[in-house]
Amino acid sequence: METPTKSAEVLNDLIEINNDRSAGFERALKDLGDNDHDLKSIFEDYSAQSRKFAQELTAIVASQGADTETGNSASGTIHRAWIEVKALFSGHDRKAVLQECERGEDAIKKAYREALSPESNLASEAIQTVSTQAEAINQAHDRIKALRDSQA
Repeated sequence: METPTKSAEVLNDLIEINNDRSAGFERALKDLGDNDHDLKSIFEDYSAQSRKFAQELTAIVASQGADTETGNSASGTIHRAWIEVKALFSGHDRKAVLQECERGEDAIKKAYREALSPESNLASEAIQTVSTQAEAINQAHDRIKALRDSQA
């Protein structure tokens, strides 16, 4: 049985971690060197992806008649992992930046997995959007991990 309040809470948590992910990739961009054009393009894409995902989720929350949260919610602890990752960047090399991004991707991947669990009581109209986003998040995670693994 879906519970609009619980569903909106779960979606708000996903909005928050997407906002944090976007900001995390923006922060990572600043720590890349001049020769890291390939990563800059990827990070810009993933930052934009999270902004898009947050907008899609915001529309669903609004359609449920619930308020969209922009700050920290009482139940939303998983998104803080990307905040912690953002704080770790500073003058790191390419591999270190990729390692921290992978940690953040692990956190958002977990958040989506939990959001799709039956206990989340996601509203039926949200399940398809969250599933599609989760698939893209998993692909992003795997790409970041592969890039990290390819570093000497």
